[in-house]
Amino acid sequence: MIMSSHKHDPGKVNVGERLANAIALVVLLLIGALGLFGPAGILAWGEDAALLEAHDKRIAELRETKAALENRVRLLDPDSVDPDLGSELVRHNLGVMRPDEYVIELDMSDKSSNK
Repeated sequence: MIMSSHKHDPGKVNVGERLANAIALVVLLLIGALGLFGPAGILAWGEDAALLEAHDKRIAELRETKAALENRVRLLDPDSVDPDLGSELVRHNLGVMRPDEYVIELDMSDKSSNK
């Protein structure tokens, strides 16, 4: 049986070993803190979810605005301008439309079919 001449006393811990253990512990604590409090950590997920929901709501509002603007552009097509919208814009731009005026749409197609 071969015996080592160096005997390790369990009560004595090498200084280098203690330093390595301390550094490892600090590194693990830092990694854990970043996982919990960091920009991509567990606590940031709730904030990210709320921000995503706000952005989705804003996108929906912008899509509605875009659809309304596309409809208005379609109505102002130079080849077939909507007569009511054209009249409204001309009166507004010439300053002959009063603020208390209301636009009433009449469907005249029913009266002509009843005769």
